Amino acid sequence: MKFRIPFTFTQAYKLKKRSKLFISKIRPKKKSKLNIYLKNADNNLTREEYIGICRRNFVINIIFLYLISTTILFMFNIKKFFLFGILIAFIFSGFLFFSQINYPRIYVSRKQKNIEKNLLPALEDILVQLNSGITLFNIMANISSSDYGVLSDEFKIAVRRINSGEPDSIVLDELGEKNSSLFFRRTLWQMSNGIVAGSDMAVVIKDSIKTLNEEQLIQIQDYGSKLNPLIGMYMLITVIIPTLSVAFLTIISSMVNISKTMTPLLFITLFLFVILAQIMFLGLIKSKRPSLL
Repeated sequence: MKFRIPFTFTQAYKLKKRSKLFISKIRPKKKSKLNIYLKNADNNLTREEYIGICRRNFVINIIFLYLISTTILFMFNIKKFFLFGILIAFIFSGFLFFSQINYPRIYVSRKQKNIEKNLLPALEDILVQLNSGITLFNIMANISSSDYGVLSDEFKIAVRRINSGEPDSIVLDELGEKNSSLFFRRTLWQMSNGIVAGSDMAVVIKDSIKTLNEEQLIQIQDYGSKLNPLIGMYMLITVIIPTLSVAFLTIISSMVNISKTMTPLLFITLFLFVILAQIMFLGLIKSKRPSLL
């Protein structure tokens, strides 16, 4: 998983150079969650640089979207098209700015979920290899070259550092401190303590698997309880409200003299709202899915 600012087509270091004016206007802040997210995202940008890039993009988006929206509205002969153009530009630019400024948190969350999704299969693989008599370092090297997503990337870092001469336990400790996943962090610390204490690593991994299986069951039960109200809300917003709105618009358009261009625009807006609501709810349901599944 590579970190890339959404809705941009240029690499971060180039955007940083172009956003110097905006960056210089931002006051530094030592304690910031955004700094933590950027660090966990393996990104070299600071909080000030990232916010500066987002603000520059916001200004560019407003200008670009204003020109596009006013042109389209003018073609449809909409009165006061320039005012509607400003409104549309600000709404969509605000949405893009909000998406970009929150992306580091979303990226770290996705990275964490990817690790936790692959953690149990990877630990079971490690246990099989330990029982086969393979050394822990060789197992970590095997996991790093396997298809366990971000988890494999994390083990690649560990293998590279151990190869350079750093002790196994220290590498695993530091890797755990840096990682945002509680379950992965806990597993790495258990492995590190096992190495220091000279414990049987197979027993350590078995305990980790048992703990994760118990946590998995708790997450499944919690997911089931959250899903029922979400389904009810989904039916209300994407089925009941749009159906009533179509009936309401049909009745109003027959009673009130609405222009021929306005009626299709209202139905198109309703259609886009339904599509957007569908996407949002699918994303919400997906985000509530247990991380260990």
